[in-house]
Amino acid sequence: MTSAKSARRPHHWRRDLIELAALFTAVAVADAIANLIGHQPDGPYLLIASAVALVATAAFHTWWARRHSHAPPGAADDGAAPDAGAGASLTVEDTVLWRVRTTVRDAPGSLAALCIALARFRVDILTLQTHPLADGTVDEFLLRAPATLQAQEITREISAAGGSSTWIERADAHDLVDTPTRVLGLATRTALDAAELPLALRQLLGRCTIHSLPAVSITGRPTGESAPVEGVLEETTMRLRDPSGGVITVERPHLPFTPTEFARARALVELDARLGPRVPRGEAVLTLPEGNEITVRRADRGDLAAARAMHDRCSERTLGLRYHGPVRDADRYLDHLLSPRFGRTLAVQTASGKLVALGHLLWDGDETEVALLVEDDWQRRGIGSELLGRLVALAVEAGCESVYAVTQAHNTGMVAAMRGLELPLDYQIEEGTLVVTARLDASPVRSLPPYERAEQTGR
Repeated sequence: MTSAKSARRPHHWRRDLIELAALFTAVAVADAIANLIGHQPDGPYLLIASAVALVATAAFHTWWARRHSHAPPGAADDGAAPDAGAGASLTVEDTVLWRVRTTVRDAPGSLAALCIALARFRVDILTLQTHPLADGTVDEFLLRAPATLQAQEITREISAAGGSSTWIERADAHDLVDTPTRVLGLATRTALDAAELPLALRQLLGRCTIHSLPAVSITGRPTGESAPVEGVLEETTMRLRDPSGGVITVERPHLPFTPTEFARARALVELDARLGPRVPRGEAVLTLPEGNEITVRRADRGDLAAARAMHDRCSERTLGLRYHGPVRDADRYLDHLLSPRFGRTLAVQTASGKLVALGHLLWDGDETEVALLVEDDWQRRGIGSELLGRLVALAVEAGCESVYAVTQAHNTGMVAAMRGLELPLDYQIEEGTLVVTARLDASPVRSLPPYERAEQTGR
């Protein structure tokens, strides 16, 4: 803040002496001219004309001095005409939000030149992040610009002001959260639930593809996937050591990662490693139409033995509809499916504690898959629809745009459950397999289950 006293223009005594000397000189010159032309026939008229010219010159000088003494810095130098209507305020409806990233020279005045260029078009800078590089600085802005201003115009002006490798995309109100607050929130979610790490990385880094590659394949053979403890950054790809084994690969082809982003991602992975395996505990007790009570809860690798026992009770037809392959390989997938690194799993157990159904929400790169398995004796009781609705609610909370289910055309139970979501569905046949995709940009399927709300608040 600058006080009114410190904002006054400094008073220089040398300027006063110069003005006083100029005044005496002007008086002497005027007296000489008066003596010279005063005795001429037209002398009085010349004196009057000279006085009028002097007054006009003094008035113009006063106006010019006041105008430039109050002008903002740089306004008198660029000579650019102000935008018409620049004084009019813009409403939220007249503006749009943009996320912009550009690279500038690491030199004094580089950022100021960008700000001045944006100000000419009435662009408001809401937030600013700087990512230092070896040969420059990446500046990331959240801008509020007039709705009539196109992305190409913003990019052109930034380039003219010295920015290079400029990237721009539309933003929304969620981007208004400042970076420290967002990072702390993502760290909290990761601390509460190991399944949140891939989602936290995606929200931290924007549009990107994340793959968790295990160190051991489903068949038990080493995959050879590994990464150093400190990770690897290669422009548009970063590789981080997965605390549960293997490697986490993050790819963003449209925009290179900066060392700052790499450090933040590595800090989240390190937090996950220090906290170890964890799944938030909570459950919901439901009553089936025939009166039996079931419990829906989160599951993890601690439920592996119960899940294998359920597999043993399932028919080959049920396992074949679920895994789309040889039934003997079904047990090999369980350790992968129950790992929180690859998604979230909901389990249904009876009052006696027997596991009778599993529902999986699996992170598949930048897509999300849902899968269900219900024991034969417990099918056709609404358990599958209940699990699917809760999985989709979790996907909505995670910010997923869609979920898909892979099944067979004659699996009428799964198709009916997907239709029961009352969401827009896309159907696609791939080599005899039906892929049903539900778009989640419509209204949420349901409110978050009570035990899920308890997990989010940490209770």
